[in-house]
Amino acid sequence: MLTVEQVLASNKANVETLLGLTSKAFEGVEKIVELNLTASKAALAESGEHAKALLSVKDAQELLALQSSLFQPLAEKTAAYSRHLYDIASGSSAELGKAFESQAADAQKKFMGLVDNAAKNAPAGSETAVAVMKSAVAAASNALESVQKAVKQATDVAQSNFNAVAASAVDAAKPAAKKR
Repeated sequence: MLTVEQVLASNKANVETLLGLTSKAFEGVEKIVELNLTASKAALAESGEHAKALLSVKDAQELLALQSSLFQPLAEKTAAYSRHLYDIASGSSAELGKAFESQAADAQKKFMGLVDNAAKNAPAGSETAVAVMKSAVAAASNALESVQKAVKQATDVAQSNFNAVAASAVDAAKPAAKKR
């Protein structure tokens, strides 16, 4: 049977976990805001430089060369920005996932402790019910592990696909920039 102290300790641990997860979520948001601020500052500075360069163009040939020279770095910067944004999002997601896995494992351990405690104090003849309960908990644990593995595999495939698309977008921009 649970004591008041055990319930209070469990609630305190849950509140601390929630505060920790909230803090991690805000760290991810802060990183995204910082990335966007840095990208905006860089874009503003580059826009000024490009405007100056456009004002100094003397003929159509020079204008085409200038436009061509701007296309490739823009594609690379866009790919780098997307990559950085993806890294922030996946890093935050991974941290939250680890926290969830840890909480789930802890909760399962505590529940198994309760089942074991109940089994010790169970009346004679209830061994079958206790065995069924333990089997159900083990099955739920195995199902959770399978889901976590599937999510990890899907995440790995998505990251691989993202990397391939970003690389091909930059590669595709190179010939387009040279043709101009």
